[in-house]
This record gives sequence, structure tokens and C-alpha cells, in this order.
Amino acid sequence: MKLFRRCQRILILALLCVSVFAPIVFVSQRLKNVMPTGREEFIEDLSNIKYRTDSVKLSVEQESSESLKEPRKVLYEDTDLLSTVNYTRKEINVDKESGNVRDATDMLERTGDGIKYESNKGDKQLQLREILTMSGEKKQLNKQDQNVHSQSGEVIDERIRQMKDVKPNRAVQHDQNAHLNLQKVTEKINEMKDQVIRAKAYLSFAPPGSKSSLVKELKLRIKEVERAIGGATKDSDLSRSALQRMRNMESSLSKASHTYPDCSSMSTKLRAMTQNAEEQVQSQKKQVSFLFNLAASTAPKGLHCLSMQLTAEYFALDSKERQFPNQKKLHDPKLYHYAVFSDNVLACTVVVNSTVSTALKPEKIVFHVVTDALNFPAISMWFLLNPPGKATIQVQSIDSFEWLLTKYNTRFRQNSSDPRYTSELNHVRFYLPYIFPALKKIVLFDHDVVVQKDLSRLWSVDMKGKVNGAVENCQESETSFLRMDTYINFSDPFVAKKFDANACTWAFGMNLFDLQEWRRKDLTKLYHKYLKMGYRRPLWVAGSLPLGWVTFYNQTVALDRRWHILGLGYDSDVVHADIDRAAVIHYDGIMKPWLDIAIARYKDYWRKYVNYDDSHLQQCNIHA
Repeated sequence: MKLFRRCQRILILALLCVSVFAPIVFVSQRLKNVMPTGREEFIEDLSNIKYRTDSVKLSVEQESSESLKEPRKVLYEDTDLLSTVNYTRKEINVDKESGNVRDATDMLERTGDGIKYESNKGDKQLQLREILTMSGEKKQLNKQDQNVHSQSGEVIDERIRQMKDVKPNRAVQHDQNAHLNLQKVTEKINEMKDQVIRAKAYLSFAPPGSKSSLVKELKLRIKEVERAIGGATKDSDLSRSALQRMRNMESSLSKASHTYPDCSSMSTKLRAMTQNAEEQVQSQKKQVSFLFNLAASTAPKGLHCLSMQLTAEYFALDSKERQFPNQKKLHDPKLYHYAVFSDNVLACTVVVNSTVSTALKPEKIVFHVVTDALNFPAISMWFLLNPPGKATIQVQSIDSFEWLLTKYNTRFRQNSSDPRYTSELNHVRFYLPYIFPALKKIVLFDHDVVVQKDLSRLWSVDMKGKVNGAVENCQESETSFLRMDTYINFSDPFVAKKFDANACTWAFGMNLFDLQEWRRKDLTKLYHKYLKMGYRRPLWVAGSLPLGWVTFYNQTVALDRRWHILGLGYDSDVVHADIDRAAVIHYDGIMKPWLDIAIARYKDYWRKYVNYDDSHLQQCNIHA
């Protein structure tokens, strides 16, 4: 038995060896019979084969002359057209240069809309080509091959032109159909909402705790239609089941109308529901307004973190390390002096960086930053770490103005709980001639502006003997338009006699002040007079703007509107072309660019002047 199994294994192994080596011997014998020229042509043809990246497949089956197989027909998609055309033209050029015989199965046999295009003439040429390739007659085939490619190229070019004409028309038609479909869906949804309202009105007529079949049916229909409305809102389409629910609801409402035929009761109920809805809308609006104002008056956590870090680093410095360079330029009246009053580190950074980066002569710029005692260390440390290039900078604290208390004994009390109106930084602007006694002119910025262009020409503006240069808000068609009586009480006899309610107003944000004229006319004294009058009776709303209007009344020269554009903090429809033309853009309003409630389309104008890669900003999670 063992001998039989051993013989069986030997026989199996012998058969395996024969099956492996027999094909090798057979193929090697066939290769010996191939002529040297045929071998060279075979190798040359292999070396010239180009592989494609698209879905075209070359299938060359060289059989004996007894049975020639037809080349494969390939069905192409629209997306493959352009790449295949380029490949075909490339193959034609290569054929002309090398004279090698190629396989012509890459002829395109389809049209743009997926219907297969067959060329009988092309098929015959392909078959003829295989025969000629085997016989070595290449010259005649090259001419025929070129004819085939030229014919297929003409078909392809014509099809491309047709596709280019058809596709835009299809896209326009598709957009129109989508718009009409969305409009129809919206109408249906509104109709279903009206059905729900009517059903709820009928339910209110039923006695409390009623379990009648009509009440149950209406409640069920309301639930069904509300679900259908929710699904349509998400999918922007209505299913067949939703339309069926709509018809069921209409049937139930018809039953209810017969049960409760009193139209006066229905109209009374609908009016009550409308009034209730309006009250809810007004309540929601008040809540939104309160939350917006709360967000505007609250410092973001990231800014608070940044101030704390900078303050700690500032107090770790020696007194010599806290000094800014080029302090000799601070009182030079021949230079361009700019001032900004702020308690916000990032806001000051953007104002300074944007002004310096857009200036033609930054070495002539001197920036004066005035802040409160709490934020003085943080702002000072920031500019010590990030000096403004060739410009000179000075940081001052209000507490260092001892003359403010000794000479004027001022407490900026106003009838408002909003810190934006009661802040000392908001009113200290009326003391500019005393803060900078050696200067003749100065440009005052609000901290929510961005400078986009060089401002050197501003210093050559003819002030015409007046104190304040500002852009006026006199065009009623603009959202920034304000009348004097908007913030000033013209029912008071003193105000009505002293001022004109139709006088043109202006805005803070970017103002050019002639400090010499200011001192000569002693407008700070006039400001104090009006400030005290406002304590005794309500002459104007809280804030520095109405006080500025009355203090600089008839003392303001109008600047070109391109110097200063308003509205980026409350108006989402400011034209981008107007923004790009303006030298200074102003985020006046509560939606400041450093807050989450800022208008998104205007944020980039402000963000590009903040270095978000700074380590302090990274540590405090302040990102663009």
C-alpha cells in the first residue's frame, strides 16, 4: 500500500513538471522562428506604445490570418471627451514623426449625450491596418490612418461646438426650473401654515376638555401638517405624503366650518391670535436688542486675557525698559500728529498699524495713545513689544493729567448707565489743546476705525478759520444721516433760539482739529458751559456727539466724503466700492469688528492689520 502511494505521488509530480516546462519549450521554439527584422519591429512597436490615463483601452489581438477579430467598440462618457481628443491629436503627431504603425482603436465612437457613434469605414480601416501590420506594409497604412484620424477629429470638433452651445442653455434652464420649484414649495408651505392656524382657531371654539371626534381629528391633522412643514423646510421639497396630509387637513377644516359656522367668532379669534403674535415679535425684538447691547458693552474673554498677560509682563520690566524711543519728536509741530483715546489693546493696534502701513512717509508720523490707568500697562507693553516701524509712539494715562482735576474739577456725569457715554475717554477729546500744548494741528481717531490710504494731504486742507474738519452727514438718502433734533431737545427755548434744527451734522471718527484756533476761541470753556446745563435739565441725550455738535456749532469745515465713510458697525448694505475709495472706514455702531456680533462681510478690512500669529494672541485664543 505504501509503495502504491509513493508511485502515485511520483506520477503527479511528473505531470506537474511537464505542465510547467512544456509551455516554456514550446514558446522558445516559436521565438526562434521569428525573423530578426520582425523582432526589431515588434520591439520598436512596444517601445512606442503610450499608456492612457482615461478609460480608453487598447486591445490588439494578433491571431493567425484565418480568423481576424473585430476591434472592441468603446462607449465613452461626456466627461472623457476633451481628454480623449487631446490624446488622439497627440498620437497623430507622433505617427507623422516616427512613421511607426499604431493601433487605431482609439478612434472616438460616441456622441456627447452618450449615444454610441459607429463608423463602418473606420472599422474597415482598423481591420486593414492589422493585416498590413502583419505584412509590414507601413507607408500605405500611414496615409489611411491619417485620413481616419482627420475624419474622427472633424466629428469630435463639431460635437464639442454643439456641447458648448447646449450646456449654458441647459444650466440657465435648470436654474429657472429650480427657482420655480422653490417658489411653488414656498407657496404650499405658507398654505399649510394657514391651515394650521385655522385648525387651532377651531379648536379654541370647542369646550375645554372636549374629546369629540372632530377635536381629535383636528389635533391629529395639526401634528401631521406640522411634521410635513418641518420636512419641507429641510429638504426644500414636498413629498406626496405631505400633499396628501394637506388635502386631509382641508377636509377636516371643511367639517369644522360646518360645525362652527359663526364667521364673526372666527374673525375675532384670528384677530386675537394676530395681536398675540405681534406682541411676541416685539418681545423678541426687545430681547435681541438687549442681548446685542450686552455683547457690545462686555469685553470678550480673549481681550481680558491679553490685557492681564501684558500687564504682568509690563510690571516685570525695569523703569528704563519702559521708555519708548524717539521721544524728542513728541512736541515737533512740523510732524504729522495723530491721537486715539481707547482702553482696547487690539483696537489701538489696528489704528496705529493701518495708519503707519499706508503712509508714504511713516518716519514723520507721531502717534499719541491716551488710555485709563487700568489699561495703561497693557497698551504700553504691547507697543514696546510691537513698535510701529519708523513712526514714533507715546502712551499716556488720564491719571497723569493733573490739570484736568485742578483746573476744571470735572466729573463726567451723565444720565446714562452705558459706559460708552459716561467714560472719561469719551469726553477727554474736548481737552486736546491742553493735552498737547505744543502742537498746532492734530488728527483725532476713534478706536474703531481703519486707515486705508495715506493721510498726508489732510494736513494741507484749508480750515477757513474754523476749528473742526469733519465729513458731514447731510444726505437723507444715506443711513448715516442725522438731524440735530435726533439727539438735541429743541422743545427747550434756549436750544431752539441758539441752534438750527436743520443744520448739517457731522460725525466723530476722523477729525482734523486746528488747536491754535481752538485755544483762541476757548471752545473748551464753552463745552463746560453746555455740560453743566445738561446736568440741570434734559437738553440732549447722553454722549459726546450732541455736545460736540453744540460746542463746534458754526466751527466745522466740511471735508471730502472720501476721507471718512461710516456705517460698518450697523449697516450691512454699505457698498464695497465706497469702502475701497474711502481713506478711513469707521465701524460706528455696536457691532465692532473685534466682537462676535460684527458684520462678517466687513471683518477682513480690520483683521488684516492684526498679527494673529503673535504668541500672546495665541495663548489667549484670539484667532481670525
